Formats: sequence, C-alpha cells, structure tokens
Amino acid sequence: MSTRVENLLLSLDAVRVFKCLGDETRLLLMLLIRHERELCVCEMTHTLDDSQPKVSRHLAQLRNCGLLNDRRDGQWVYYGLAPTLPEWVIAILDAATVAEAARLAALQERLTAMGNRPERQLEMC
Repeated sequence: MSTRVENLLLSLDAVRVFKCLGDETRLLLMLLIRHERELCVCEMTHTLDDSQPKVSRHLAQLRNCGLLNDRRDGQWVYYGLAPTLPEWVIAILDAATVAEAARLAALQERLTAMGNRPERQLEMC
C-alpha cells in the first residue's frame, strides 16, 4: 500500500468524512458514483446540471478526503469509491441513499437520458 493511501486511511475519521459529505453537491456525487460504480466528469456535470469546474473541485475534495479514487482512460477521467472505505462510511452512504431516494431517482433518469455518454472499455462487475 502506498504511503499516500496509508495516510488517507489514517486520517479518515468521522469529522473529516462528515465535513466532506456535508456539502450537498459532494454528497450527491458520492451517491451517484456509488450507484453507478464509476462515472466520468462529463456524466456528473450533465446529471447535476453544474459547471465542470464546480464538479471537478468537489471531486478533488472527495478524492483528497480519501473517499474517491480516479483513473484516466484516454480523454476521460473516471471516479469510483475508494476500495478501502470502512464499513461505517458505507453505512453512512446507505442511510443517505434512503434519505435521498426520490432525488437520486430523478438524477439517475437524467443520467440515463444523457446522449453521448462515454463507453466503458471494461464491463463493470
């Protein structure tokens, strides 16, 4: 495990997590990514109807908190949940998913209707 990942895991305490998830945009990004397993920036900007700089700034904050990881595939940058999230963080996301069910359903419809979505080279499990 890299030193950066170890440092993030050590610093992943409840206060830090709640500060990261305390913003509406960041919470919705986490819930969308959790549902879809992986999304690129263009999909998230379309779904939330927000600017690319705003979404990218929030994604960087979530990544710096240790909640997300990213990968580049050509021109696309995909974001997914950090694979090492503790169960208590998953439980928080589960509760937030229930609380935001109606809004998430509307956002997922918007995502599904998006034209020109980037195609994944690997099928998600």
